[in-house]
Amino acid sequence: MITIFLSGGPIMWPLLVCSVITVAMVIERIFFISREQMRRQPIVVDEMLKSVERGDPDSAITVGKISRDFVARVLTSALSHREGSFSNAALKAANTELKRFNRGLAVLDTIITLAPLLGLLGTITGMIHAFGLLGGKELDAPQAITGGIAQALIATAFGLMIAITALIPFNYLNARLEEARHELQDSVSQLELYMERTGRAATPNNSTAANSASRTTQKP
Repeated sequence: MITIFLSGGPIMWPLLVCSVITVAMVIERIFFISREQMRRQPIVVDEMLKSVERGDPDSAITVGKISRDFVARVLTSALSHREGSFSNAALKAANTELKRFNRGLAVLDTIITLAPLLGLLGTITGMIHAFGLLGGKELDAPQAITGGIAQALIATAFGLMIAITALIPFNYLNARLEEARHELQDSVSQLELYMERTGRAATPNNSTAANSASRTTQKP
């Protein structure tokens, strides 16, 4: 294997760096996704939403603060700022969580594009070297020419292998990112709907109380 690697030419070293970064990034991201899935607590999220629906957001905040679920953290942050800018707080918390899911994807995307290009560069340099031998004395040694062509093919093969290896986890991680985005959108939308319902329910009661107080003060 080492012999094959060395015969690929100097372009194999950048490809080796790309492969090491790919493996390290994929392992770290898979570990992150597995950890987040283990921390998911959909029952806690449902309990928070039910508390808000009952008009008790403080209980929802108390439950959410002890949860390690990323959805519960976003809901807790939004409820904690409900007296101010509820939508902005929810958006900021959701973006913070999504950045954690998006970390490393740009690196994998770059490697998926870069590795085949490096392999192509190795192909070109190998072919230049091989055909350069045609005008020299080395023409009597055909193995030298075929060695240059082999160098070109090895670099291309390694570049494609790295790109394919990075592409599969890249698509998987992108799918998990979209899944997390949809879960956050659904939960925040449901929370906002419950907040609006409880706000409308409280408005008639407040108006009735105000009217009763007004009639009481008007009595002689």
